[in-house]
Amino acid sequence: MRIFVTGATGFIGSAVVAELIGAGHQVVGLARSDSSAQSVADAGAEVYRGSLDDPDSLRRAAENSDGVIHLAFHHDFDDFLSGAELDRTAIETLGGALAGSDRPLVVAGGILWLSPGNTLTEEQAAPPELPRFSEKAVLEFTDSGVRAAVVRLPPSVHGEGDHGFVPRLIEVAREKGVSAYPGDGTNRWPAVHRLDAAAAFRRAVESAPAGSILQATDDDGVPVREIAETIGRHLGLPVNSIAPDSAYDHFGWIGPLFSVDAPATSTRTRELLGWRPTHSGLLDDLDAGHYFKEG
Repeated sequence: MRIFVTGATGFIGSAVVAELIGAGHQVVGLARSDSSAQSVADAGAEVYRGSLDDPDSLRRAAENSDGVIHLAFHHDFDDFLSGAELDRTAIETLGGALAGSDRPLVVAGGILWLSPGNTLTEEQAAPPELPRFSEKAVLEFTDSGVRAAVVRLPPSVHGEGDHGFVPRLIEVAREKGVSAYPGDGTNRWPAVHRLDAAAAFRRAVESAPAGSILQATDDDGVPVREIAETIGRHLGLPVNSIAPDSAYDHFGWIGPLFSVDAPATSTRTRELLGWRPTHSGLLDDLDAGHYFKEG
């Protein structure tokens, strides 16, 4: 398959590109800058110059592909809605270009806010008030001749090169001199290794039925206290609880996210795709030590 990938140079996207090429697919990677173009080329993919805010470039790339994996998202927690609107417009453009062709459009979604306090399954739809519109936007193309699917990702997609949530928790621990967790620390974060996530996206674009809601989780829910304890052990810092209403003051923007209880399973995804995570879980990955190297 000739597969167009947005976000091809990101932490997850670069793993997806390698996974697709390794499985014999031809990959076309979206590149906005010269440096991104060089990274796409170095990965062995075809460079396609364009951006999420250029609908014509997205449309042409999708029309000339056998399928699309959309991973790019403008993460700005100070203006999240603008990023969500840009994402929805991009998905509508990509889906419109594929309409009537039965070609796949696989879009990344999130798990964290979908059903706090409950174990999320693939059968549960995203709530309509969700501030990120990815899931609803892509699934609306199911009845338009698009093999539309969403792959929900956990808050921690981990592995070497991670610059996401867990590295921020480590930075805060270093800054504050304590590895903290909110409340009693029993709220849970699901997680998956980036290479296992990449395999889920590859299998989804190859075979996921139209309308599929998939969840790429290996750890169904790691108690955040255990994450804080592992960080504290590696940094030689005390591990303390903080009041949940002080989470933002202590952690900054990641505080409310680290306070959410968001366990999730991937039972249906494994059955539907034959997907089996084979890489380390979050705590084992932290214990490998690479998260704590400085410089």
